[in-house]
Amino acid sequence: MSTEMKGGHRQLKIWRGDRETGQLVDYELDTEPGMVVLDAVLEIQASQEPDLAVRWNCKAAKCGSCSAEINGKPQLMCKTRLDHLPADEPITVEPMRAFPQVRDLVTDVSWNYRVNEKIPPFTPREGLPNEYLMGQADTDRVSEFRKCIECFMCQDVCHILRDHRLQEKYYGPRFMVRLASLDMHPLDGLDRTDLIADQAGVGLCNITKCCTEVCPEGIKITDNAIIPLKERVADQRYDPLLKIFKRKGRQGRKKV
Repeated sequence: MSTEMKGGHRQLKIWRGDRETGQLVDYELDTEPGMVVLDAVLEIQASQEPDLAVRWNCKAAKCGSCSAEINGKPQLMCKTRLDHLPADEPITVEPMRAFPQVRDLVTDVSWNYRVNEKIPPFTPREGLPNEYLMGQADTDRVSEFRKCIECFMCQDVCHILRDHRLQEKYYGPRFMVRLASLDMHPLDGLDRTDLIADQAGVGLCNITKCCTEVCPEGIKITDNAIIPLKERVADQRYDPLLKIFKRKGRQGRKKV
């Protein structure tokens, strides 16, 4: 039998505590073949620590609820197999550090929902027929962004939010994705340039691509969302030719 199909005895270090204090606590358990980190945490909760707080829902890597830092890296507990982690050292499971801790592995991610409310939704251009039609290329471009499961691991690993705590100046990678999905939508008629540049703070991102690296859906957040948004803001605000065309367009409308 291959190593990947074997269970075994494993040691886990799970963060226990609240916003005031906490520490890593050692646990041991016998594992079964194919177990993921969430299985191990729930087994410890069931057999050793009934008050262990953990957030989860689908156990199918589609709800984004069970995000945690496993061996120091943001991952979905339900998608991280025990036999894919080093067998000769403990597995550390900690809450996401970019958000306030509630208790144990549960963090308060409500800030993300407050940010989401600040983004104007899809606003169809004037004069569109009741039946919206899009080209396949346009559909392909924005469909990638709809794969986001809002696990908020990209937010957690973003150094602007995690280390510098600039939540009041930067919306974070997840919402750069949402803004890109709206700004690149060919049927949307709302100009979000000022929002993207000023309130959302796209200029603060320095393209480290750490958000892309942790995305469980493989969304190319930096290359396909953040960089194009930066380019659009630069074009809209600083391209001299575009300013001339816009000025002439406004003058033409006034003459009519």
